[in-house]
Amino acid sequence: MSTLPDGLMIGPGSQPEEEDGTLSYMPMPSGMSVFSAPHLPEPEDAAGMELAMGVLQNVLGLLSSRNVDLARGLIDITSLDDANRTFIDQLLGEGEVSAVGGATHQAQESVLAGVWRIRITDKEGRRLSDLIEVGSFPQTLLDVAFLNAQDAVDIPETFGANVFNTPALLPEINEHVAQSGAGTATHIINLSLLPHTPEDLSALSGLLGKGALTILSRGYGNCRVTSSATRNCWWVQYYNSQDTLILNSIEITSLPEVTCAAVEDLNDSAERLKEILEVYQ
Repeated sequence: MSTLPDGLMIGPGSQPEEEDGTLSYMPMPSGMSVFSAPHLPEPEDAAGMELAMGVLQNVLGLLSSRNVDLARGLIDITSLDDANRTFIDQLLGEGEVSAVGGATHQAQESVLAGVWRIRITDKEGRRLSDLIEVGSFPQTLLDVAFLNAQDAVDIPETFGANVFNTPALLPEINEHVAQSGAGTATHIINLSLLPHTPEDLSALSGLLGKGALTILSRGYGNCRVTSSATRNCWWVQYYNSQDTLILNSIEITSLPEVTCAAVEDLNDSAERLKEILEVYQ
């Protein structure tokens, strides 16, 4: 049976007795970008960047049409030359949310909420597709979150030693996974408030399985969201400014809200991008 993702918090009185009293916790994903302000190119640097400006105008059009509909809008820039692609990247900058889907899919939200840079590679890291996606969260990444996922947890007849509370959680998880999907409320199991042994959580993690998608959000503190191998079942973990795990939960939903740009965010991004592009006209 596989082990629980490193650092999942367990309940009061059930922590391992470390000599220094410190807790081990999941390290933040390596190679995932976080917020940085864009270094806007100078107006004179826009000379010869007509293709990039056309792409950015298309992004503005998609943002302006997203007032109600948060469905995806996709622009393929794979064929752009390096100069035009670099101009776009400089103007968009890097925002607060990053995602990695397996070994082949990467996403970085720009400083414009709801505007995502997507890169798809082969397993050797060679670029296959370079995309911009506009929407609450990139469907391109969400498509790989639950590939080959199970529709329910297979509940064993017996459990190992020191597994006490996991058997009670599994029927609850299966019930809400069966009901989950678009339009249904998120069901949250706050593991930080429940006493569990390490064996409990190891069993729970092994039965849920490991999914392909990891999302890192800096927008609400430091939050790491990881898909399991059970449909619509996510690990959601919050860290304080010292990167100490402070809240751990399972969320059963199509996508945890913490990762998503809201309608208001996309409207604000449309206004900001319009103002930026006016500088180059």
